[in-house]
Amino acid sequence: MMGCKGKKEILIFYSNFGDGHLQAARAIEEVIHLQQAHYNTMVIDFMECLHPVIYPVSRHIYMQGVKNFPSIYRYIFHKTRKSNFSRILKTLHISSIKRMIKLLKDMDPSVVVCTFPLAAATMSMLKSYGLTDVPTVTVITDHTDHGIWTYSHIDQYIVGSDPVRQSLKKYGVPDGNIAVTGIPIRPAFNQPYSRDHLKSKYSLDPTLPTILVAGGGYGLLGEGLSSLLTSDALPQKLQFIFVCGHNEKLKKQLTETLQHSKHHILITGYVDYIHELMGVSDLMITKAGGLTIAEALAMELPMLFYKPLPGHEQDNAQIFIQAGVAMQADDLMDLKAMMEKILHNPHLLQGMKEKTKQFHRKQSAFDALDIIMQA
Repeated sequence: MMGCKGKKEILIFYSNFGDGHLQAARAIEEVIHLQQAHYNTMVIDFMECLHPVIYPVSRHIYMQGVKNFPSIYRYIFHKTRKSNFSRILKTLHISSIKRMIKLLKDMDPSVVVCTFPLAAATMSMLKSYGLTDVPTVTVITDHTDHGIWTYSHIDQYIVGSDPVRQSLKKYGVPDGNIAVTGIPIRPAFNQPYSRDHLKSKYSLDPTLPTILVAGGGYGLLGEGLSSLLTSDALPQKLQFIFVCGHNEKLKKQLTETLQHSKHHILITGYVDYIHELMGVSDLMITKAGGLTIAEALAMELPMLFYKPLPGHEQDNAQIFIQAGVAMQADDLMDLKAMMEKILHNPHLLQGMKEKTKQFHRKQSAFDALDIIMQA
Protein backbone atom coordinates (compact mmCIF):
# COMPACT_ATOMS: atom_id res chain seq x y z
CA MET A 1 0.00 0.00 0.00
CA MET A 2 1.37 3.39 -0.97
CA GLY A 3 2.07 6.05 1.62
CA CYS A 4 -0.64 8.41 2.79
CA LYS A 5 0.18 12.00 3.55
CA GLY A 6 0.47 12.68 7.26
CA LYS A 7 1.00 9.05 8.20
CA LYS A 8 4.19 7.51 9.48
CA GLU A 9 5.66 4.72 7.40
CA ILE A 10 6.65 1.16 8.25
CA LEU A 11 8.62 -0.57 5.49
CA ILE A 12 8.39 -4.38 5.39
CA PHE A 13 10.73 -6.41 3.19
CA TYR A 14 10.09 -10.00 2.12
CA SER A 15 11.03 -11.99 -0.97
CA ASN A 16 9.31 -14.74 -2.85
CA PHE A 17 11.76 -17.57 -2.10
CA GLY A 18 9.12 -19.75 -0.47
CA ASP A 19 5.82 -18.47 0.86
CA GLY A 20 6.74 -18.04 4.54
CA HIS A 21 8.55 -14.72 4.15
CA LEU A 22 5.51 -13.18 2.46
CA GLN A 23 2.97 -14.61 4.90
CA ALA A 24 4.90 -13.31 7.91
CA ALA A 25 5.08 -9.87 6.27
CA ARG A 26 1.35 -9.91 5.60
CA ALA A 27 0.60 -10.95 9.17
CA ILE A 28 2.55 -7.97 10.48
CA GLU A 29 0.91 -5.65 7.95
CA GLU A 30 -2.54 -6.86 8.99
CA VAL A 31 -2.06 -6.22 12.70
CA ILE A 32 -0.58 -2.79 11.97
CA HIS A 33 -3.78 -1.90 10.14
CA LEU A 34 -5.81 -3.21 13.08
CA GLN A 35 -3.90 -1.49 15.87
CA GLN A 36 -1.83 1.34 14.42
CA ALA A 37 -4.12 3.33 12.13
CA HIS A 38 -1.75 6.31 12.17
CA TYR A 39 0.94 4.18 10.49
CA ASN A 40 1.04 3.28 6.82
CA THR A 41 2.77 0.11 5.59
CA MET A 42 4.69 -0.63 2.42
CA VAL A 43 5.32 -4.35 1.80
CA ILE A 44 8.04 -4.83 -0.82
CA ASP A 45 9.63 -7.86 -2.47
CA PHE A 46 13.27 -7.04 -1.73
CA MET A 47 14.85 -9.06 -4.55
CA GLU A 48 12.33 -7.98 -7.18
CA CYS A 49 12.70 -4.31 -6.21
CA LEU A 50 16.41 -4.05 -5.44
CA HIS A 51 17.84 -6.76 -7.72
CA PRO A 52 15.39 -6.89 -10.66
CA VAL A 53 17.94 -8.34 -13.09
CA ILE A 54 19.12 -11.33 -11.06
CA TYR A 55 15.83 -11.89 -9.20
CA PRO A 56 14.04 -14.22 -11.67
CA VAL A 57 17.20 -16.22 -12.36
CA SER A 58 18.19 -16.58 -8.70
CA ARG A 59 14.66 -17.54 -7.69
CA HIS A 60 14.43 -20.18 -10.42
CA ILE A 61 17.80 -21.65 -9.44
CA TYR A 62 16.79 -21.76 -5.77
CA MET A 63 13.38 -23.36 -6.38
CA GLN A 64 14.76 -25.96 -8.79
CA GLY A 65 17.80 -26.58 -6.62
CA VAL A 66 15.92 -27.40 -3.43
CA LYS A 67 13.52 -29.62 -5.37
CA ASN A 68 15.92 -31.51 -7.64
CA PHE A 69 19.25 -31.38 -5.80
CA PRO A 70 18.42 -31.62 -2.08
CA SER A 71 21.77 -33.19 -1.18
CA ILE A 72 23.63 -30.19 -2.60
CA TYR A 73 21.30 -27.84 -0.73
CA ARG A 74 21.95 -29.80 2.49
CA TYR A 75 25.71 -29.49 2.00
CA ILE A 76 25.57 -25.75 1.36
CA PHE A 77 23.20 -25.13 4.29
CA HIS A 78 25.40 -26.88 6.83
CA LYS A 79 28.68 -25.69 5.33
CA THR A 80 27.60 -22.06 5.67
CA ARG A 81 25.61 -22.36 8.88
CA LYS A 82 28.13 -20.61 11.13
CA SER A 83 29.44 -18.26 8.44
CA ASN A 84 29.59 -14.50 8.80
CA PHE A 85 27.73 -13.41 5.69
CA SER A 86 28.48 -9.69 5.99
CA ARG A 87 31.59 -9.95 3.81
CA ILE A 88 30.27 -12.71 1.57
CA LEU A 89 27.20 -10.67 0.59
CA LYS A 90 28.90 -7.28 0.32
CA THR A 91 29.51 -7.61 -3.41
CA LEU A 92 25.90 -8.52 -4.07
CA HIS A 93 24.51 -5.68 -2.00
CA ILE A 94 26.86 -2.98 -3.15
CA SER A 95 24.79 -2.83 -6.35
CA SER A 96 21.61 -2.20 -4.37
CA ILE A 97 22.93 0.59 -2.15
CA LYS A 98 21.77 3.44 -4.38
CA ARG A 99 18.33 1.89 -4.88
CA MET A 100 17.94 1.27 -1.17
CA ILE A 101 19.06 4.78 -0.20
CA LYS A 102 16.57 6.27 -2.67
CA LEU A 103 13.79 4.04 -1.36
CA LEU A 104 14.51 5.01 2.24
CA LYS A 105 14.66 8.69 1.28
CA ASP A 106 11.36 8.55 -0.62
CA MET A 107 9.50 6.64 2.10
CA ASP A 108 11.24 8.04 5.19
CA PRO A 109 10.15 5.01 7.28
CA SER A 110 10.03 5.06 11.06
CA VAL A 111 11.18 1.44 11.11
CA VAL A 112 12.21 -1.26 8.62
CA VAL A 113 11.08 -4.86 9.15
CA CYS A 114 12.86 -7.70 7.31
CA THR A 115 11.31 -11.17 6.97
CA PHE A 116 13.92 -12.01 4.30
CA PRO A 117 17.58 -12.35 5.38
CA LEU A 118 19.20 -10.55 2.45
CA ALA A 119 17.11 -7.45 3.17
CA ALA A 120 18.47 -7.47 6.72
CA ALA A 121 22.00 -7.82 5.31
CA THR A 122 21.59 -4.72 3.15
CA MET A 123 20.10 -2.65 5.97
CA SER A 124 22.94 -3.69 8.29
CA MET A 125 25.52 -2.72 5.68
CA LEU A 126 23.95 0.71 5.14
CA LYS A 127 23.87 1.31 8.88
CA SER A 128 27.51 0.23 9.22
CA TYR A 129 28.48 2.87 6.62
CA GLY A 130 26.43 5.53 8.40
CA LEU A 131 24.11 5.85 5.40
CA THR A 132 20.95 5.36 7.47
CA ASP A 133 19.95 5.23 11.10
CA VAL A 134 16.47 3.76 10.59
CA PRO A 135 15.71 1.16 13.28
CA THR A 136 15.70 -2.30 11.69
CA VAL A 137 13.90 -5.42 12.94
CA THR A 138 14.55 -8.91 11.56
CA VAL A 139 11.81 -11.55 11.80
CA ILE A 140 13.23 -15.09 11.53
CA THR A 141 10.67 -17.31 9.81
CA ASP A 142 12.07 -20.71 10.81
CA HIS A 143 12.39 -22.56 14.10
CA THR A 144 16.12 -22.98 13.58
CA ASP A 145 19.18 -20.80 13.14
CA HIS A 146 21.60 -19.95 10.35
CA GLY A 147 24.29 -17.33 9.94
CA ILE A 148 22.52 -15.78 6.96
CA TRP A 149 20.06 -14.16 9.40
CA THR A 150 22.54 -12.45 11.73
CA TYR A 151 24.19 -9.07 11.15
CA SER A 152 25.87 -6.67 13.53
CA HIS A 153 23.71 -3.60 12.91
CA ILE A 154 20.25 -5.12 13.28
CA ASP A 155 18.48 -3.46 16.21
CA GLN A 156 16.04 -6.22 17.12
CA TYR A 157 15.38 -9.88 16.29
CA ILE A 158 11.96 -11.51 16.53
CA VAL A 159 12.12 -15.31 16.81
CA GLY A 160 9.72 -18.20 17.12
CA SER A 161 11.11 -19.99 20.17
CA ASP A 162 13.64 -19.85 22.98
CA PRO A 163 16.02 -22.38 21.31
CA VAL A 164 16.40 -19.96 18.39
CA ARG A 165 17.03 -17.16 20.87
CA GLN A 166 19.79 -19.20 22.53
CA SER A 167 21.32 -19.97 19.12
CA LEU A 168 21.41 -16.29 18.15
CA LYS A 169 23.27 -15.50 21.36
CA LYS A 170 25.99 -17.92 20.19
CA TYR A 171 26.31 -15.80 17.04
CA GLY A 172 27.00 -12.80 19.26
CA VAL A 173 23.55 -11.22 19.21
CA PRO A 174 22.93 -9.50 22.59
CA ASP A 175 20.15 -11.12 24.59
CA GLY A 176 18.36 -7.78 24.90
CA ASN A 177 18.08 -7.59 21.11
CA ILE A 178 16.11 -10.85 20.84
CA ALA A 179 12.37 -11.17 21.47
CA VAL A 180 10.56 -14.52 21.52
CA THR A 181 7.05 -13.87 20.20
CA GLY A 182 6.46 -16.85 17.95
CA ILE A 183 6.59 -16.53 14.17
CA PRO A 184 3.98 -13.90 13.22
CA ILE A 185 0.78 -15.42 11.85
CA ARG A 186 -2.39 -13.70 10.67
CA PRO A 187 -5.14 -13.01 13.25
CA ALA A 188 -7.42 -15.42 11.36
CA PHE A 189 -5.52 -18.25 13.03
CA ASN A 190 -6.55 -16.90 16.46
CA GLN A 191 -10.23 -17.72 16.00
CA PRO A 192 -12.25 -20.84 16.86
CA TYR A 193 -14.12 -22.40 13.94
CA SER A 194 -17.13 -24.68 13.68
CA ARG A 195 -16.04 -27.85 11.92
CA ASP A 196 -19.64 -28.67 10.95
CA HIS A 197 -20.09 -25.25 9.38
CA LEU A 198 -16.80 -25.49 7.48
CA LYS A 199 -17.54 -29.00 6.17
CA SER A 200 -20.86 -27.74 4.88
CA LYS A 201 -19.25 -24.63 3.38
CA TYR A 202 -16.72 -26.66 1.38
CA SER A 203 -19.08 -29.56 0.56
CA LEU A 204 -17.09 -32.03 2.62
CA ASP A 205 -18.34 -35.34 4.00
CA PRO A 206 -18.87 -34.87 7.77
CA THR A 207 -18.36 -38.60 8.42
CA LEU A 208 -14.88 -38.99 6.91
CA PRO A 209 -11.48 -38.26 8.46
CA THR A 210 -10.09 -35.18 6.69
CA ILE A 211 -6.45 -34.84 5.64
CA LEU A 212 -5.07 -31.53 4.43
CA VAL A 213 -2.16 -31.80 1.99
CA ALA A 214 -0.25 -28.53 1.68
CA GLY A 215 3.22 -28.62 0.18
CA GLY A 216 4.35 -25.02 0.38
CA GLY A 217 3.55 -22.02 -1.79
CA TYR A 218 4.90 -23.62 -4.97
CA GLY A 219 3.48 -27.11 -4.64
CA LEU A 220 6.69 -29.00 -3.89
CA LEU A 221 4.52 -31.80 -2.49
CA GLY A 222 1.75 -33.93 -3.90
CA GLU A 223 2.82 -35.69 -7.09
CA GLY A 224 3.67 -38.98 -5.38
CA LEU A 225 0.70 -39.07 -3.03
CA SER A 226 -1.74 -39.31 -5.93
CA SER A 227 -0.55 -42.85 -6.67
CA LEU A 228 -1.68 -43.95 -3.21
CA LEU A 229 -5.13 -42.49 -3.76
CA THR A 230 -5.71 -44.20 -7.10
CA SER A 231 -4.90 -47.67 -5.75
CA ASP A 232 -6.27 -49.82 -2.95
CA ALA A 233 -3.27 -49.10 -0.76
CA LEU A 234 -5.53 -47.17 1.63
CA PRO A 235 -8.53 -49.45 2.25
CA GLN A 236 -10.36 -46.92 4.44
CA LYS A 237 -12.22 -44.20 2.54
CA LEU A 238 -10.74 -40.83 3.47
CA GLN A 239 -11.21 -37.18 2.62
CA PHE A 240 -8.30 -35.19 1.17
CA ILE A 241 -7.88 -31.47 0.62
CA PHE A 242 -4.99 -30.64 -1.72
CA VAL A 243 -3.66 -27.07 -1.69
CA CYS A 244 -1.39 -26.72 -4.72
CA GLY A 245 -0.43 -23.09 -4.20
CA HIS A 246 0.74 -21.39 -7.39
CA ASN A 247 1.53 -24.71 -9.08
CA GLU A 248 -1.22 -24.81 -11.70
CA LYS A 249 0.43 -27.77 -13.44
CA LEU A 250 0.18 -29.82 -10.26
CA LYS A 251 -3.44 -28.77 -9.71
CA LYS A 252 -4.39 -29.86 -13.23
CA GLN A 253 -2.46 -33.13 -12.90
CA LEU A 254 -4.13 -34.02 -9.58
CA THR A 255 -7.58 -33.10 -10.91
CA GLU A 256 -7.17 -35.46 -13.84
CA THR A 257 -5.47 -38.26 -11.91
CA LEU A 258 -7.82 -38.31 -8.91
CA GLN A 259 -11.17 -37.83 -10.62
CA HIS A 260 -12.00 -41.54 -10.20
CA SER A 261 -10.49 -42.03 -6.74
CA LYS A 262 -12.70 -43.74 -4.16
CA HIS A 263 -11.64 -41.07 -1.69
CA HIS A 264 -13.41 -37.73 -1.39
CA ILE A 265 -11.11 -35.14 -2.96
CA LEU A 266 -11.05 -31.32 -2.87
CA ILE A 267 -8.30 -29.65 -4.93
CA THR A 268 -7.50 -25.93 -4.74
CA GLY A 269 -4.81 -23.60 -6.00
CA TYR A 270 -3.55 -20.67 -3.94
CA VAL A 271 -6.05 -19.77 -1.20
CA ASP A 272 -6.27 -17.04 1.42
CA TYR A 273 -8.49 -19.18 3.67
CA ILE A 274 -5.98 -21.87 4.62
CA HIS A 275 -6.99 -21.27 8.26
CA GLU A 276 -10.45 -22.61 7.47
CA LEU A 277 -9.05 -25.68 5.71
CA MET A 278 -6.83 -26.29 8.74
CA GLY A 279 -9.82 -25.80 11.01
CA VAL A 280 -11.79 -28.54 9.26
CA SER A 281 -8.92 -31.05 9.05
CA ASP A 282 -7.84 -33.87 11.38
CA LEU A 283 -4.27 -34.15 10.06
CA MET A 284 -2.01 -32.14 7.77
CA ILE A 285 0.57 -33.69 5.44
CA THR A 286 3.13 -31.02 4.65
CA LYS A 287 6.72 -30.04 4.30
CA ALA A 288 8.20 -28.51 7.41
CA GLY A 289 8.14 -24.81 6.59
CA GLY A 290 8.41 -22.62 9.69
CA LEU A 291 5.38 -20.43 8.94
CA THR A 292 3.13 -23.38 8.04
CA ILE A 293 4.10 -25.13 11.28
CA ALA A 294 3.29 -21.99 13.31
CA GLU A 295 -0.13 -21.75 11.67
CA ALA A 296 -0.90 -25.45 12.23
CA LEU A 297 0.10 -25.23 15.90
CA ALA A 298 -2.22 -22.27 16.41
CA MET A 299 -5.04 -24.33 14.87
CA GLU A 300 -4.13 -27.36 17.06
CA LEU A 301 -3.62 -29.46 13.94
CA PRO A 302 -1.32 -32.53 14.12
CA MET A 303 1.20 -32.81 11.28
CA LEU A 304 2.78 -35.54 9.19
CA PHE A 305 5.94 -34.22 7.54
CA TYR A 306 6.72 -35.70 4.13
CA LYS A 307 10.21 -35.34 2.68
CA PRO A 308 11.17 -32.08 4.42
CA LEU A 309 14.03 -30.28 2.73
CA PRO A 310 17.45 -30.94 4.24
CA GLY A 311 18.58 -27.93 6.22
CA HIS A 312 16.05 -25.57 7.75
CA GLU A 313 12.99 -27.77 7.12
CA GLN A 314 14.64 -30.87 8.54
CA ASP A 315 15.65 -28.85 11.60
CA ASN A 316 12.07 -27.61 11.98
CA ALA A 317 10.74 -31.16 11.62
CA GLN A 318 13.00 -32.64 14.30
CA ILE A 319 11.94 -30.06 16.87
CA PHE A 320 8.25 -30.85 16.54
CA ILE A 321 8.64 -34.59 16.08
CA GLN A 322 10.48 -34.66 19.41
CA ALA A 323 7.73 -32.53 20.91
CA GLY A 324 5.13 -35.14 19.89
CA VAL A 325 2.99 -32.92 17.66
CA ALA A 326 4.22 -34.37 14.37
CA MET A 327 5.60 -37.48 12.67
CA GLN A 328 7.71 -37.86 9.53
CA ALA A 329 7.56 -40.06 6.43
CA ASP A 330 10.48 -40.32 4.03
CA ASP A 331 8.88 -42.29 1.19
CA LEU A 332 5.43 -43.34 -0.05
CA MET A 333 5.26 -46.63 1.84
CA ASP A 334 6.34 -44.87 5.01
CA LEU A 335 3.69 -42.20 4.35
CA LYS A 336 0.99 -44.85 3.98
CA ALA A 337 2.05 -46.59 7.19
CA MET A 338 2.18 -43.33 9.16
CA MET A 339 -1.24 -42.19 7.91
CA GLU A 340 -2.82 -45.49 8.93
CA LYS A 341 -1.05 -45.46 12.30
CA ILE A 342 -2.29 -41.97 13.13
CA LEU A 343 -5.82 -42.23 11.76
CA HIS A 344 -6.48 -45.70 13.20
CA ASN A 345 -5.34 -44.63 16.66
CA PRO A 346 -7.67 -41.92 18.00
CA HIS A 347 -5.70 -41.68 21.25
CA LEU A 348 -2.47 -40.98 19.34
CA LEU A 349 -4.13 -38.31 17.19
CA GLN A 350 -5.77 -36.67 20.21
CA GLY A 351 -2.48 -36.78 22.11
CA MET A 352 -0.72 -34.99 19.25
CA LYS A 353 -3.49 -32.41 19.17
CA GLU A 354 -3.24 -31.80 22.92
CA LYS A 355 0.51 -31.33 22.72
CA THR A 356 0.14 -28.53 20.17
CA LYS A 357 -1.30 -26.39 22.97
CA GLN A 358 2.09 -26.05 24.65
CA PHE A 359 3.25 -24.10 21.59
CA HIS A 360 0.25 -21.78 21.38
CA ARG A 361 1.31 -18.31 20.34
CA LYS A 362 -1.92 -17.16 18.73
CA GLN A 363 -1.06 -13.53 19.45
CA SER A 364 2.37 -13.78 17.83
CA ALA A 365 1.79 -11.06 15.24
CA PHE A 366 0.45 -8.65 17.89
CA ASP A 367 3.40 -9.41 20.18
CA ALA A 368 5.79 -8.91 17.27
CA LEU A 369 4.15 -5.57 16.52
CA ASP A 370 4.75 -4.44 20.10
CA ILE A 371 8.47 -5.14 19.63
CA ILE A 372 8.49 -3.34 16.27
CA MET A 373 6.81 -0.26 17.74
CA GLN A 374 9.32 -0.18 20.59
CA ALA A 375 12.11 -0.15 18.00
